[in-house]
Amino acid sequence: MGLGSTAKKVQKLADLAEKMYKRINHMVEQLQDLRGTVDETGARVEEIERELEQHRTLLEGIAEEHDIDVDSAVTDAVIQDAEGADQSSDAASPDDPDTAGAPSETTEDADGPSP
Repeated sequence: MGLGSTAKKVQKLADLAEKMYKRINHMVEQLQDLRGTVDETGARVEEIERELEQHRTLLEGIAEEHDIDVDSAVTDAVIQDAEGADQSSDAASPDDPDTAGAPSETTEDADGPSP
């Protein structure tokens, strides 16, 4: 009887080891796929950065032909974006930042929406 229970325990351990081995192999495959995705994404980012630099150079050349100060134009655009963001957040709810931009609550009954 002692031998039978020992055999069962050994079989359970072998089954558990096989399950863990399969899980580990699956995780290794996932990790390899993830690494491939990261490498592909890195290559795409590098290509986008190269294109961005080419566009920047082209725009600076066009701006120079038209006597436009690029640094000043960029500064003005940043200021306008910041002012636009300030105005949109002020319009939502200046007194309560937790509910800024949140939709107003209304209840609805058989007669329709009520304020």
